[in-house]
Amino acid sequence: MDLITLTGEPWADYGLIDSGHGRKLERYGPYRFIRPEPQAMWAPASEDWNAHGEFLPAPDDEGGGRWHFHTPTPREGWQLAWEEVRFTAQTTPFRHLGFFPDMAPVWHWMRAQIADKPEAECMNLFGYTGVGTLALAAKGARMTHVDASKKSVAEGKANAALSGMEDLPIRWMIDDAGKFVAREVRRGRRYDGIILDPPKWGRGPNGEVWKLEEGLPALIADTRKLLDTESRFLFLTVYAVRMSALAIGELVRQSFGDLGGKVEAGELTVREEARGLELPTAIFARWSR
Repeated sequence: MDLITLTGEPWADYGLIDSGHGRKLERYGPYRFIRPEPQAMWAPASEDWNAHGEFLPAPDDEGGGRWHFHTPTPREGWQLAWEEVRFTAQTTPFRHLGFFPDMAPVWHWMRAQIADKPEAECMNLFGYTGVGTLALAAKGARMTHVDASKKSVAEGKANAALSGMEDLPIRWMIDDAGKFVAREVRRGRRYDGIILDPPKWGRGPNGEVWKLEEGLPALIADTRKLLDTESRFLFLTVYAVRMSALAIGELVRQSFGDLGGKVEAGELTVREEARGLELPTAIFARWSR
């Protein structure tokens, strides 16, 4: 199993400007924000961080933190773009801005896996606001987007409309990811590619409880049943949990080894504009044909 790094480079509407002392300064279109970043243990390139707002962390029993704005920003959000995908960014109570910019190299990689397969059948589990779904749909994939949050699915549909992709073949499913995958297995469905970005903890639409360490092995085993010798990829990302890339890589290797191809694991990073250093953000494991 190979260990690699996938690095997100700056693009027109996003960049990691600077990082250090447990924080990071980012640009999201015309706005600049400071967010906590425990991985940024070094000193920043500059002490002068002029930002529109900052997320101030707090213990979970106090709500986990809040945004403090230095200058007005649109609370209803503003439009950004990645390649041909357009979407709304906004400050959320969860400290992020409605999408995960470090996934950009993953979107590129997945598109490459299906480049020679028109109308590939792909699924985005824990799909959130749908930027990854639209990145694949834009290249001809027939998508199944699954998220337990009605709000997230609604935002995904709105992003599809912003992108002019509302008529593309996308199934928008409000469902518990584990239960949905199990039903797809029973239905005998198959997919060419699956991306999953499970949270550390969460609840399904009917109160189902998800705990990453307990639920991930069974979920990976079921996704294996939806892929076959003609399938192209599975991509798993893990954030905010004490887990090794080697551990999730071995989990994927054992589940997908019989399909041939290769398994890789490693870290997602974002390149800082100030100095070019790489800020780690998540771990991943992937299987590809």
